[in-house]
Amino acid sequence: MKKIAFVIAAAIASLSSAQAQTQASAANPLRFVVGAGLTAGGDKLATAEYSNGGSIDVRAGGMLAFLAGVDYRVNQQFSFQGTVGFHVDQASAKNGDVTFKRFPIEVLAYFHPSDKMRVGGGVRYASSPKLNGDGFGAGVYQEFDNTVGAVIEGEYFFSPNVGLKLRYVKEEYESSYVYRRQTFTEKTKGDHVGIFGNFYF
Repeated sequence: MKKIAFVIAAAIASLSSAQAQTQASAANPLRFVVGAGLTAGGDKLATAEYSNGGSIDVRAGGMLAFLAGVDYRVNQQFSFQGTVGFHVDQASAKNGDVTFKRFPIEVLAYFHPSDKMRVGGGVRYASSPKLNGDGFGAGVYQEFDNTVGAVIEGEYFFSPNVGLKLRYVKEEYESSYVYRRQTFTEKTKGDHVGIFGNFYF
């Protein structure tokens, strides 16, 4: 009987939590979101060699990302999110650094199989992608064209205000250069995976 009572109590608690999240979303369908995450992947853009023999690569899919935007719950099953962000990978030392940075804009749509989970995807516009260096990396400089990519992700909500999401982004950067009066295009894959923590308010 104690086990049955425990199972019933757990089910009631879970149902109450789900109802609370649903009621919170219905009462406030438009919310702000801020988040940060780690990403990995993409082609190697540069390598920083250190005096102790170590090295670190700067990649087109790394490494730190920050976002801010709005999240809109259409109904119990669907929602949308629009964000702007800053995405950067860097190899740094006391005497300089090499940095690849871009400013992504994303518009995503989600399906909610439950009140604690959603899956979805959308488009990502990476603006002003640039690789440059200072100090030991002063000779490194490359600008890329703005690019449009695709996003697939899933998010789990620990509470109505805190979510953890896993994602995959497929994108490709292009840059042009002139050699002997001919223009050539170089393509760089920025495909990456990431894990983000989001806060909604």
